[in-house]
Amino acid sequence: MSPDNPDPERHVDDPDRPAPPRASAVTPPANEPSAATPPGGFDPGHVPASTAYQSSLELTFDEPRRPLRTVVTVLGFALAFAVLGAPLGLLWAVLAPDTPVLKTAEGAIYAEPQPEQPIAADGWFSLLGLAFGVLAALVLWFVLRRRRGPVGLLAAVLGALAAAPVAWQVGRRVGLATFDRLLDTAPAGQAFTKPADLRAGGVDWLLGVLPVPHGNLLLPAFGAAITYTLLAGWSRWPSLRPEPDPAALSWASAGTPAPTAAPEPPAPGAAEPPRG
Repeated sequence: MSPDNPDPERHVDDPDRPAPPRASAVTPPANEPSAATPPGGFDPGHVPASTAYQSSLELTFDEPRRPLRTVVTVLGFALAFAVLGAPLGLLWAVLAPDTPVLKTAEGAIYAEPQPEQPIAADGWFSLLGLAFGVLAALVLWFVLRRRRGPVGLLAAVLGALAAAPVAWQVGRRVGLATFDRLLDTAPAGQAFTKPADLRAGGVDWLLGVLPVPHGNLLLPAFGAAITYTLLAGWSRWPSLRPEPDPAALSWASAGTPAPTAAPEPPAPGAAEPPRG
């Protein structure tokens, strides 16, 4: 090597021959694992995001469906909402006004020809029933996150449908014992009040064994069904269940730049840069 010949592999007597390419970073063949690859050939940094997303969905949402567990869930929430119908009936008895009546020889009659208190009692029950159905649907939407769909809708409708007769019977019995006592013992012409009751709703018995509610006793179930259907229609997820973001499941670090390819050697006929 001399100042006139900076490349030790190039002869001075052969100036027109291009210098051989210098050794660059050796790229391992495709069938040979690199040094950064752990034993076994599995590199967690290069797992496709679609594979990770599919695996997460299988672990999180593809749980086995057990019909018995579904039935127990629906009946459990229906029973819980039926129990909550008792405080709903107490609230209705407090808000609904009593109706003034007069004692006669034939029984009790309205003190006014067209009293407004029975209409107010029906109105209060309808409003409270609708609000109860809406709240029941909201509770089941957020509590039964993994069972959103027909199971949640059925639990909401059955629960609200069971709570309505319970609320009616509990509310109408507040003060009913006092009314019955006065109706039996009060003299003719005495004025007292009758507790709130429903005139636009009730329960019919099909074949004498199956209760069938009608009228404003169906409003809680109606409110629950409408609210749950609207929540399902406005859901951002097609499955109605919260799904993970595929980009968040990628195991590769977004901040690590990808390795660049090694520079290609110059062509045999390419001009050589001037040497200083």
